[in-house]
Amino acid sequence: MTPRLPPRLLRLPLRRLRLPADPRWLQIAFLSLFLALGLGARDFPFWHAPLIFTAALATQAFAVRILRLPEVGWLSPVITAFGLTLLLRADAPWIPPVAAFCAIASKFVLRWRGRHLFNPANFGLCAAMLVSGHAWCSPAQWGENAAVLLWFAALGFAVAHRAFRSDVSLAFLAAFIALRLQRVLLLGQRLPVLEHQLASGSLLLFAFFMISDPKTTPRSRAGRLALACAVAGLAHALQFVWFVRNPVVWALFVCAPLSPLIDLLVTRVQDAFGRLKEKPCTATPHLV
Repeated sequence: MTPRLPPRLLRLPLRRLRLPADPRWLQIAFLSLFLALGLGARDFPFWHAPLIFTAALATQAFAVRILRLPEVGWLSPVITAFGLTLLLRADAPWIPPVAAFCAIASKFVLRWRGRHLFNPANFGLCAAMLVSGHAWCSPAQWGENAAVLLWFAALGFAVAHRAFRSDVSLAFLAAFIALRLQRVLLLGQRLPVLEHQLASGSLLLFAFFMISDPKTTPRSRAGRLALACAVAGLAHALQFVWFVRNPVVWALFVCAPLSPLIDLLVTRVQDAFGRLKEKPCTATPHLV
């Protein structure tokens, strides 16, 4: 007769399967999976990662020491390093560490009321492409494999939802797809053209791991939806009016400083409506 285990031992593994409270651990796990996929199946350069991670962590440690800040942890620079490793491409060895330095330094320099203005990975990527023509972001580096894109979407949504920023990711994708669909219909093109334009792992990586950054998005849901639509609209104009490469990356770079203004505007509107609701009625009732 097989001995039975105590119920306490049977319940023990289930208790240990809880997700971490900090969603950044999930983000690091998923980004690690994507990086492993890129290195193993997409011919990503192996020399980018050590340069980017070393520069990002060193810049974080230097800034904390010089500014005499309390210990802020290492999750944020690690996530930034993953983002740059996945998106940045360069043919000069000095570009990846410079991009990582600019990304981390922007968190400590470009701030407004305790929050940084730019997504660090987005800022580092744009800074590298502005400084040198030897840096670029390849939208097609992930291919158009439907299974890979599905995993991008599923895992990305899990992280964004865990960080309470799935609304901005979904709003951006909805506006982006709607604008592309409108253009396809106006030009009389077939739907496979739209499918080809949307089959981009970099687009999903941007939607779920860059624009959804809680530190750089507006605090209110209405503000986040407004920012997502602004980024999607500007990206559409950059690509089809000014023919700019990597339009979503540049659109976020331009729109990111609008977050504090959106927060201020939403607060003013809410205060105005609050005063209208609290204002007593002074009208004289009609006599019957």
